[in-house]
Amino acid sequence: MSVLLSDVVSGSAVGLRGRLWRLSASELRTAAIEASAEILRLEAVRVAVVDELSMCRDDQVIASRGVGCWLAANTMLQVRGGKKIAALGAALRPFPAVAARFDVGDCSFDHAVLIVAFCESPPKGMPEEALPRCIDLLLAAASGVEATTTKVRNVIATLERVFESDEVPPAEDVDRNELRIASTLNGRVVVRGDFDALTGEMLLSALSNLTMPTPAPDGTPDCRSAAKRTADGFTELIRRYLDCAKTGTDGGQRPHVNVHINARDLAEHRDCAATPTDDGMAVSDLDVGHMPWLGPLSVSQTRLLGCDCFLSTVLLDDHGAPLDAKPGKRLVSAEQRVALIARDKGCAFPGCTCVPAWTDVHHIRHWANGGPTVMSNLVLLCRSHHRLMHRKSGFVGKWVIRIGVDNKPWFIPPPSIDPGQHPRPGNTTFKT
Repeated sequence: MSVLLSDVVSGSAVGLRGRLWRLSASELRTAAIEASAEILRLEAVRVAVVDELSMCRDDQVIASRGVGCWLAANTMLQVRGGKKIAALGAALRPFPAVAARFDVGDCSFDHAVLIVAFCESPPKGMPEEALPRCIDLLLAAASGVEATTTKVRNVIATLERVFESDEVPPAEDVDRNELRIASTLNGRVVVRGDFDALTGEMLLSALSNLTMPTPAPDGTPDCRSAAKRTADGFTELIRRYLDCAKTGTDGGQRPHVNVHINARDLAEHRDCAATPTDDGMAVSDLDVGHMPWLGPLSVSQTRLLGCDCFLSTVLLDDHGAPLDAKPGKRLVSAEQRVALIARDKGCAFPGCTCVPAWTDVHHIRHWANGGPTVMSNLVLLCRSHHRLMHRKSGFVGKWVIRIGVDNKPWFIPPPSIDPGQHPRPGNTTFKT
């Protein structure tokens, strides 16, 4: 019995598994993408229908104590899920731009929830006239296949730092810090904490090289879960501190807090960094600090750190890409790595979210083939994507990296992924 691609998405899944082998890999990819788009479409339809039903005086809905509970009672949803759907429908009404993007399937349910939550409770220092521009920035981060929750949350955090008010942002309020350590009945210890962003950045920086996956001597991948690696790293951190505070290295440097900020913004902070301009506004134009692990940091807090710090200067061109720092050696210098982190923010491979501390410096043209150790020939890649470029069977040489006219990395996929081989910009997860 043959399988038509159109039947896969529109038909039932009953008995489908036994027939999918007839489809090619290309058809399976297409079916997965179309099914995902159909889910987004139906999600938007359900939100609209439920919202309209909530405004009707329907006896069944009233008897169920609200449309969310009614939906849960008549579907396989839990009450919490039904209420979230009803809440989003009501929240979208005052923000037609967000609703329109959600209705066409270019913004997921979870991202729409984040955006309307920001719109309903904007930063206290934000003027009303800035809201439309902020919505545009949030929708840009939430749209397209490259959209991630990390991106959306990063834009929200950036906007919250930009519109500083007299109140300390929650992420920088040290008075809220808590750490609870309690022993259990079976003799174990439970640790639960809540810290400000700067303290969290210090903790993550200190733990970063201690929590990396470590393959066995025979090359077997690390089988520990992320939580187990963190626990092991925390144990080692305490041990090193008790052993005279010995520290390891973090991505080629001793663990410390890195904060990146434009020198002009550090010296001259505008009253309102996001004041609308005629030529529009981008997140990269906003004068806030940036920490590799936890993202945006207000200029006030950045200035406080700048009073007593080791300052590294990275010269940037008109596109914001770092200029070369002491080239000439095969091994990347500390200055060059600092500059690469300022440019790539982490693994540059499109869609990767690996932080700078867990990346290697890759020579685009191998140094053994005459490739110089200069910024235009270097890019940060996580270990997985670094192996993909060098050794992974079937992939060597298929992805091509080029430094564009903006002096930033661009990735050209193989024809098997994109027949047109359209260049893709380096990962923008931390930069949108």
